[in-house]
Amino acid sequence: METSEANSSLGYGKPPWVFKGSALYQLHLVKAETARAFIPKEFRLVEAFGYTLGGFFLANYEDSPAGVFDELVIIAGIVWNPPVSCAWAARVLVNSDKACAHGRKDVGLPSQVANFTKSVSAIPMTKRSRFGGFLDKIGMSYSPDDMKNCMDIQVKKMNNHKATDICSINLTATASKNDKQRWMGPAVKMSLPSFSGRTEYNPHLLKYSCQIECRLRAVSPAKVLGPSASNLEDDDDDEMEYKRKLSISVMLSKPILALEFNCLEMKVELPVLVDD
Repeated sequence: METSEANSSLGYGKPPWVFKGSALYQLHLVKAETARAFIPKEFRLVEAFGYTLGGFFLANYEDSPAGVFDELVIIAGIVWNPPVSCAWAARVLVNSDKACAHGRKDVGLPSQVANFTKSVSAIPMTKRSRFGGFLDKIGMSYSPDDMKNCMDIQVKKMNNHKATDICSINLTATASKNDKQRWMGPAVKMSLPSFSGRTEYNPHLLKYSCQIECRLRAVSPAKVLGPSASNLEDDDDDEMEYKRKLSISVMLSKPILALEFNCLEMKVELPVLVDD
């Protein structure tokens, strides 16, 4: 079995691999039947009343072994393999060939190259809260300079120069001339364990951990839109198209919590084999 002393075969260097930037981690209630389509049969899905906890992790890395890139991890759900439960990724979309190859071979992720198209619009915020006096004191109230920045991110999977729609994610944030003084949340440390593997690029069942340090705060959930009906093929016998539809279903499921990771530093350990 490989050890953490090994170097990545794809130029990532010795683990842990360090990624710095910002991210949005959004948790959704995902139908158990949808999640099961992605999860190996030896795992038991953690579910209640027909739902599991999935969602997505949307990140922009300003510094990483692959340089600057964007990543969208679609999380099918939580699986149980005693003594721990871990997340299972249904799909990982990145706009970096190097990051895609690394995810597939070294981490066992279902990575695919994608195109992330971003557009930003700014809307003045004029509404005053009835709690404005208190918010003024703690530096969280609106001022005449405040703007509501709306970023729309369209994600399209790329395959042989052909773009296929996955989703559109609308992010809303408050920006101000005094933005640096705004509270970004407490500094926290956490560990996010995950299972991976069982792909055509890495057939082994793997487990790895992401050690995260960041400033964390709860935010309003991002709005997610799926592709138009004309961009969804009717051929459910095509495995790739079937899985794409299910991935979109995960993205469109009901959000229950959104967490913003600022000043993010994530260290990814070398995966270890779960099975022989």
